Amino acid sequence: MSPDFWNDQEQARRVQKEQGQLAAVIKSWNDCHAKLEDAEVLLELATEEDDAETAREAEAAIGQLATEVENTEMECMFSGEHDASNAMLAINAGAGGTEAQDWASMLMRMYLRWAEHRGFSTEILDQLPGDEAGIKSVTMMIRGRNAYGLLRSEMGIHRLVRISPFDSGGRRHTSFASVFIFPELDDDIEVEINEKDLRIDTYRASGAGGQHVNKTSSAIRITHLPTGIVVQCQNERSQHRNRDTAMKMLKAQLYELERKKKEEEEAKLSGDKKEIGWGSQIRSYVLQPYRMVKDHRTNCEIGNVDAVLDGEIDPFIKAYLLWRPGEGGSP
Repeated sequence: MSPDFWNDQEQARRVQKEQGQLAAVIKSWNDCHAKLEDAEVLLELATEEDDAETAREAEAAIGQLATEVENTEMECMFSGEHDASNAMLAINAGAGGTEAQDWASMLMRMYLRWAEHRGFSTEILDQLPGDEAGIKSVTMMIRGRNAYGLLRSEMGIHRLVRISPFDSGGRRHTSFASVFIFPELDDDIEVEINEKDLRIDTYRASGAGGQHVNKTSSAIRITHLPTGIVVQCQNERSQHRNRDTAMKMLKAQLYELERKKKEEEEAKLSGDKKEIGWGSQIRSYVLQPYRMVKDHRTNCEIGNVDAVLDGEIDPFIKAYLLWRPGEGGSP
């Protein structure tokens, strides 16, 4: 290490962070190589001893290794500045009342299950229950390596087609919900916010939390007047901690908004017309009259709808990473 490495502490932190990310990828590949050698030994033993049980053990090890190799391959596709960061994921039910609110809750469960499969931790920052069922909106934090880079593929409108369980006539309904993804910003990333541009409201938290939650105005809602962005947090008993979390959510959304504006300006200058935007429909989940989940950007299709809704969305994520324009994929 150079003697003047720490002279520029901000640059040094960036280098150390990048070093840690690269070291993690290298470790993943080394672990995969070691597991491959172990599986080869098991396979040789099974063949020599004609041992069916050892053969099944080798088969299971190879199957698990294939999944880990695929995950490590996906990690090598990240090139964005914040791809390694934790992610804030927000889901909002579209028009349609109970039907759309139930669909939003199904999406929330899908992402929570996906995070669980990957060993990521999750935290519900704010949740607004539906009128009869489901949720109107939810914001959650997903913490894990490359969480934002992986979940960027999920930004947009998600469409569900099914026979409604809330329709006594058994008619087919189409429901929509929007998903937004924001990176959790490092403390050394500054986002300028003028306090005069904020309207801060307090209110009583709802949902779980006991009598204390219902009797005190601990929940915080912050409105950024110039952009109209509204964030709110009620998961903590402390109003101060809810305010800190809400401010972090606001900074992430403002940062992402500026990044998106810059991306759109560059696309105009280069003549690159992208159809995929904030409000576009990116994926359809069809339960009737046939069963299929299709991503409209990559044309990735999966017939096992139940598995997808149970969190098996990695095929869509990988297809998006290979496809995404301007970042190694081709439109």
